[in-house]
Amino acid sequence: MNELDYLRQMRSLNRPVSPPRDLWADIDRQLDAATVAPRRRRDRARPWLMAAAIAGVAVLGGGLGLHLVAPAGDNSLATTGHAWKPSDPRLAGAAVELDAAHMELTQAIQDSPESAALQRLLIRTERQRERLRNLDKQAS
Repeated sequence: MNELDYLRQMRSLNRPVSPPRDLWADIDRQLDAATVAPRRRRDRARPWLMAAAIAGVAVLGGGLGLHLVAPAGDNSLATTGHAWKPSDPRLAGAAVELDAAHMELTQAIQDSPESAALQRLLIRTERQRERLRNLDKQAS
């Protein structure tokens, strides 16, 4: 075969070809089947979605119950501390962040004094401030 034969074959492909049978009946049948199928899938997934929703509500309720029952903790460290500036400039950024956190936590505790989680965060912040003071003492 030479190049002219290939060109003739390509020209013959350019002509319209009608299918041997009517395709619209098959297309219509497939479209009807496609519109029914998602409903069936959705109906099969509904029990799983309900089970997941119930499990989510149970986990949320359990978490809230544990949060309400948790002990408030020791509040002795929460009353100490004020703005402090370390002598080592490498620790100054951490001191500013801890002071800001302390101030925000005390304001949040004033809004909801019964929150055990806020009390624990405040105690943890006070401990971090104390560690920072110890680092400053060691550095100087």
